[in-house]
Order: sequence, then structure tokens, then C-alpha cells
Amino acid sequence: MRVFTTDLPGVLVIEPKRITDARGFFAETYHRERCREAGITLDFVQDNLSFSHRGVLRGLHLQHPKSQGKLVWVVEGCVFDVAVDVRVGSPFFGKWVGVELSSENLRELWIPPGFAHGFMVLSERCLFAYKCTEFYDPNCEIGIAWNDPTIGIAWPWKEPILSPKDARNPKLSEIDLSLLPQYAP
Repeated sequence: MRVFTTDLPGVLVIEPKRITDARGFFAETYHRERCREAGITLDFVQDNLSFSHRGVLRGLHLQHPKSQGKLVWVVEGCVFDVAVDVRVGSPFFGKWVGVELSSENLRELWIPPGFAHGFMVLSERCLFAYKCTEFYDPNCEIGIAWNDPTIGIAWPWKEPILSPKDARNPKLSEIDLSLLPQYAP
């Protein structure tokens, strides 16, 4: 596997090695020791799978205090995937990075705890998978507006399909900072 850093320290793009022959291909999507060598040292406790259609945007989501690290990838289709640093005191607070993930490029994105996450589906349909380092807890869930102008994410489409809950998410500046994770250098 190859590992690439991004403009946000700690957020990594991972390209699993693909072995291809006449039958198709094989790729190892997770290997604990190789991930540890890349700096992903947390243990995963929950796997999730979501299905969405073209134009659906899920996010921006995080949970705190039971913050989750997420290793995300696309099983079928293509998304524009985003991580936003929301750790209070971070020199990168409110900054984002976006990566196209697809079943063709097999890229994965590591989103450490303390970052919000969201994705927009670019293909007709999409199966999106992710491993989490903490169990989901609805009492710790925080949503941030997908189109917050102070974050300024360059989403591919201006009018995505949102859940009613995501459509009501507040801007980052409207969230009580005591509810967000703290930066620990």
C-alpha cells in the first residue's frame, strides 16, 4: 500500500496495492500492521456501510466526546470525500481537504478523531464503507452545515440531496466551542 499525506496533518490518503489478472483484481483494504506503520494506531471497533444515489451529500458529521477516527472507502461508485479540522486551538481549525474516492481508484481516506467528515455521491449509485475507532453514540453526534461559507468547501454540485437533519446543521461558528474536540499538539 502507498500512503500520501494531505494539507491537513494526520489526514492520509491510502492506496491499497491492486493485483489484477484476467479474472479481475484483488486488493487488501485493511492491514493493521501496515496501517500502524503509516501512523494509524487506533483500533477499529465498528464497520459501517451506506448506500446512496447521485447527488446525495452526507455530512458534515462528527461525534464528541466519543470522537471517532474513520477509515473510509468506496465499494461501488464514486464520491467526493471531505475532512474538516474542527479541533479547537488547531492551527488548521476550519480547514478542509477533499479527495475523490472510487471503486476504480481504490483510494481510502483516514480521518483522525477531531475531524468532521462528509461526502457527496458523484456516480449513479454508491456503496460507501468505513471503519470506526469508537462506537456510534447519538448523544455525542455533532453536525456542521455542508455549505458553511467560512469553511468554503468546493463541493462539485451546489444543490445536493440532503437529509432533513443535515439540512438543519449549524455553521461551525454557531457551535459552542466547548462541545468540539480540543487540539492536543
